[in-house]
Formats: sequence, structure tokens, C-alpha cells
Amino acid sequence: MTTLNPESDVAKLMARPANAGAVEWIGLRAERRAPLKSVTEAEAVPGSGLEGDHFHGQGGGKRQVTLIQGEHLDAVGAFLQGSSPDPSLTRRNIVVRGINLFSLQDRRFRIGEAVLEHTGTCHPCSRMEENLGPGGYNAMRGHGGITASVIEGGAIRVGDAVEKLLLGEELEEGA
Repeated sequence: MTTLNPESDVAKLMARPANAGAVEWIGLRAERRAPLKSVTEAEAVPGSGLEGDHFHGQGGGKRQVTLIQGEHLDAVGAFLQGSSPDPSLTRRNIVVRGINLFSLQDRRFRIGEAVLEHTGTCHPCSRMEENLGPGGYNAMRGHGGITASVIEGGAIRVGDAVEKLLLGEELEEGA
């Protein structure tokens, strides 16, 4: 986690609550390079990721769950001079709308019954050119979303709220 002086203006701004968002889409893929299967619910497992996804159980890595903003899919579509791409083509697990995922940087957040922790930026891979067509990689740059690890398990469903936990709530959650 980035350490800021808690008395700095930036730290105070970053600690403020963010508007809640909502889960718009969930996708899982059973194995590497397999297409994502759209589901309405996924079980988040602490230290493992989403049950049924190929990243599940791979040693507690930082890329247990990937998230992207629906608003960024809209931007990617505009950059490609078309409509928003099918979320499965971006190879991300969860599409959210209504919350800026980058406001979750170095924070824990709740989605449905689960608590996740931001672990990094999810950069596009070369598959974006294949999946989205010419220019797909560049259209996704800066819009690839974030990676997260599962801190507390539970069900994540389409329609669930996505809420930033405030520092005191993180501590109560067992941080």
C-alpha cells in the first residue's frame, strides 16, 4: 500500500467515501485462453479468487479477481468507433458501473457478501487486438480496470452494490 501522511490534503481526499456502484456483469473462464462464461453469481474465496475461474487457487496471487468499469467499456467502444464491446472480450471477471475503480486504490471494498482489496492496475494484453479488432489494444490502454484479492469470501451477484470501505471499517473487518 502507498503510505501518505494521513494529515495531507491528498490523504484526506482519498479517505472520503466514494459513491457506491453496482455489479453489471460477471464472467468466469475455466481455463487459460478459454472464453468467459457470463454468470449471475460467483463465490469469492479468500486468498483464492472466484470459484470456477482459472485464477482460483493459484497461490494467493494479486490477480485473484479482475474488474473493469462499464463506463470504460463505453469509452473503448467509442475509441473503436462502435458500441461498447461485449464484456467477455475484455477478459475481466466483473464489470461495475457507478463507481470509479481507481478511487479504491490501496483500499478494501465490499461487493455483495465479499470484501476485496485493490492490488493493482489491470493492463490490456495483446489479446485485445484479437478480441476487439485493429486498435483494440490501444483503445484499452488506461481503461483496463484493476486487480484485487479476496479478503473475505461470499457471494457476488449481478446487481450487488460495490462500496469503498473507509479506513475504520477496514480495521473492523480485520485488516
